[in-house]
Amino acid sequence: MNRGGTKMTKRQLTLYFGPQHIGMVGNFSITLTVEGDTIQKAVANPGFLHRGFEKMLENCTYTQGFPYVCRINVMDPDPCEQVYAMAIEELAGLEVPPRAQYLRTMALEMSRLSSHLLWLWAYANELGFDTIGHWAMAQRDYFIDLFDMITGARVYHIYIWPGGVRRDIPTGFAEKMQQTLAGLEDSLRDYDAVFFDNRVFRRRVDGVGVLSQEEALRFGVTGGNLRATGLERDVRKEEPYAAYAEMDFEVPTMVGGDSYARAMVIRKEMEQSVFIVRQVLDKMPAGSAWRRPPNPFKWNIPAGETYVRMESARGELGVYAVSDGTDKIYRMAYRVPSYPHGILVLEKLLQGMNIADVGHMLLSLNVAAPEIDR
Repeated sequence: MNRGGTKMTKRQLTLYFGPQHIGMVGNFSITLTVEGDTIQKAVANPGFLHRGFEKMLENCTYTQGFPYVCRINVMDPDPCEQVYAMAIEELAGLEVPPRAQYLRTMALEMSRLSSHLLWLWAYANELGFDTIGHWAMAQRDYFIDLFDMITGARVYHIYIWPGGVRRDIPTGFAEKMQQTLAGLEDSLRDYDAVFFDNRVFRRRVDGVGVLSQEEALRFGVTGGNLRATGLERDVRKEEPYAAYAEMDFEVPTMVGGDSYARAMVIRKEMEQSVFIVRQVLDKMPAGSAWRRPPNPFKWNIPAGETYVRMESARGELGVYAVSDGTDKIYRMAYRVPSYPHGILVLEKLLQGMNIADVGHMLLSLNVAAPEIDR
């Protein structure tokens, strides 16, 4: 029997997994070749949710591109804005005021926390911990409220802008932020008691989906998935941007390289993000939140090229940008962490795995489907 160019025995079956399955993200699906309940081969289908954004940027002025780039990752949109702004500023030689750098750092860590809480909602639900899912989604909504206060939007913020941020924080924001951070710290203890320290959770994920450090480096793995193999690598430390050089924080690592290690790295990162945001509020300098660029509709940026990178909630997010001296970008290409994680690594790890682990494996790798097809 031949299916899609692959020879199959009579004992094998082609199984289409997702996108309606709770373990799939967005319109992601996986074509599995199974024998019994053991996976012989997996082919990832990231879907066509957001296509052509990089090409559309070539037909926009530099500032008109921001509503596109934030949609590259629905769950963690602010890093997509940050890295796009960094590329424009690098090409144009535009400096960002210190206060704006602090506000950017705050927004990026808020986005990281919001993304991690959404991951916890999906991961816990997939493993049958519905209560944790409800708690995490409710906690995330408090951060969405904070984004609403400073940007007027809840999902796509378009807050980070060439030269700084779109507006300063309003009166009462810092107090509400401190309350939200304190509430998250209390919730983390509950998450530990009910989920992360639960023996049922440990038995489902211990030793599942093991990725060695050598394999991770070969596949281009970054972020928490790489740190779960024991390698302490974080762009916020290696090449600090925004105000990260002035922040004191740790880079959590684990050594197992399995689903449990990846989950615990995310759990520990939430604590570090809380610590960073508190430092931002305590050290926030006075001054302007934005350095005005030239007229955005007549802004001809000098010809040149650059590559900038940063650390998103899922790993290294980079942009290669080329300017031809006009008011529109000549070429803009994103380097997204979900591409190697959701295709190369996922297909490799699923071979030999049980069907019951397919859903939580995709979530364990913290894949964002919209990042993959741009």
